[in-house]
Amino acid sequence: MNKVILMGRLTRDPEIRISQGENSMTIARYTLAVDRRGRRDNTDNSQTADFISCVAFGKSGEFAEKYLHQGTKICVSGRIQTGSYTNRDGQKVYTTEVIVDDQEFAESKNASAGAGAGMGGYQPDSRPQPNNAVGDGFMNIPDGVEDEGLPFN
Repeated sequence: MNKVILMGRLTRDPEIRISQGENSMTIARYTLAVDRRGRRDNTDNSQTADFISCVAFGKSGEFAEKYLHQGTKICVSGRIQTGSYTNRDGQKVYTTEVIVDDQEFAESKNASAGAGAGMGGYQPDSRPQPNNAVGDGFMNIPDGVEDEGLPFN
């Protein structure tokens, strides 16, 4: 079985290409910085993340083109594919990349906007909450209201 699941942040905006031919498709290439688990007191300045090349084809590539950008935290599942080629100097180069089957956001727009303007234009709703609002965004049902009238029963 060849299955990989990764969570990390894009190191830069995806590189987008459109294949030529009768059935053209979008191809998105990006690199994920995936944190390694381990000691937090990294005093020897060793690398604490792996940088993993990912390739998304078709609808997944279109999704990457439209929604992913540098710093976006995503979860990717797919398969590892290895290959090789001979470079201009005649040396054999080996490649390893993840062929993306599925990708999804791993945090909200609020979290990815974080401290930065420029990381997205979304601003949280600033309307005042009703007096009976609970901290999770839901309202308490007042006493005396029967459940039969609620739409999700």
